[in-house]
Amino acid sequence: MDLSLLSVCKITGVDKRKFKVSRFLCDKLERIQFMAKKWILVLIMLFGISNLGLAQPDEDQMGAWYMYFWSTANKNTPWGLQGDVQWRSWKPASDKEQLMLRGGLTYQPEDSRIKFTLGYANITTGVYGSSTDEVMEHRIYQEALIKNVVASRFVINHRFRYEERWVEQQDFRSRYRYALFLNVPLNTKTMEDGSIYLALYNELFINGQRKVSSTQKTEVFDRNRLYGGVGYRLSPHLRLQLGVMEQTTDNWAKKQLQFSAHHTIGG
Repeated sequence: MDLSLLSVCKITGVDKRKFKVSRFLCDKLERIQFMAKKWILVLIMLFGISNLGLAQPDEDQMGAWYMYFWSTANKNTPWGLQGDVQWRSWKPASDKEQLMLRGGLTYQPEDSRIKFTLGYANITTGVYGSSTDEVMEHRIYQEALIKNVVASRFVINHRFRYEERWVEQQDFRSRYRYALFLNVPLNTKTMEDGSIYLALYNELFINGQRKVSSTQKTEVFDRNRLYGGVGYRLSPHLRLQLGVMEQTTDNWAKKQLQFSAHHTIGG
């Protein structure tokens, strides 16, 4: 009969001498097995504790993003500035997800529908839950925005963005982003003061590298954002929007309320 030593040691009512196995050896093997189970349990507990700070976001809890976008407009020069300030929270009014400060230099050739941007962003990211840990990121980005108006009613924007990212305790990484925006006035034929409009967008994020650090890797797909909302144009220089965005990553999906102000300075 071909039995392992541990199997033999567990057999009851059998004379172990028949298998030429000493009681001493069986006792040692059983003790090793007991210690192995004990250490495996300890490691599982330690692993669980060490990952408390990496808790996944509550996918059923609505978060909120509060955003202010600004840009300059000057007919006498193709150069301008743009930026945004965003406060993002895992819950409607608490549990910091991110604080983003972003600004850039823009260039739009004369009689052109395309605008180029070179910019920098500073991002502080919090951890979901009660942890106060934060991660700092510095980011440089290049962007091309192409605007189209179809049938005087449908305002379509294509945005292509390339990012160079320096995230605390991670390797340098890059990321590609493509966003499609659509604004459609509901109570007027064209986008004008007093227009209430439907606002939609979808943005896809693709990682340039899979390596995050010497011990971490990520997927090529980073995330996708799908948004639907309603906006109101107060003047040629100011629009307000309210909507819901669903963000889907490789690990989780979560909805966020979005409150945004879009401000054009000058022009």
